[in-house]
Amino acid sequence: MKKNVLSLALAIVFGATAVANAPINGEKKEVKVDESKVTWKAYKVTGSHTGTVNLKSGALMFDEGKLTGGEFEVDMTSLISTDLEGEYKGKLEGHLKSDDFFGVENHPNSTLVFTKVKASGKNSYEVQGDLTIKGITKPVTFDVSVYGSKATATLKVDRAQYDVKYGSGSFFDDLGDKTIYDEFDLVVDLEF
Repeated sequence: MKKNVLSLALAIVFGATAVANAPINGEKKEVKVDESKVTWKAYKVTGSHTGTVNLKSGALMFDEGKLTGGEFEVDMTSLISTDLEGEYKGKLEGHLKSDDFFGVENHPNSTLVFTKVKASGKNSYEVQGDLTIKGITKPVTFDVSVYGSKATATLKVDRAQYDVKYGSGSFFDDLGDKTIYDEFDLVVDLEF
């Protein structure tokens, strides 16, 4: 009888310890790609262009309601301009998809994987991640805000780091007013 009581007591103690030390599994929330939006804005000496690109897939990870991670895949073939129409729209989109810029035939997808998330306010986070464009992965840091089932982020991306050279003053001299600035903005609105 004492042996059974001792075995039961040990089972309860070790069982409770195992449960207490078990890793906390966070919650993975899939992003609704059709309801989410990624807007880009690129700048040149003589103005700017804007457009969108579609998410192929995405998810945010949470632990007790706090953002802990994320991973996204972007369909680069969906890259469009929203500030032009007709012939000029088609020319710009074709050029952006060409090897001069994003080479979408050989690199149809880009990815972003969160590597570190740190709370910076009640609903705000500073995120470090690995951004892959044209098969080149570089670290990026940006802010994310989460409200209910929505999240927003704004990123500045230096295209020169991803071998996107066309019209870049980092690679070519004497471009004058044909210079296209290396940094472009991404504004991301997510629904999950």
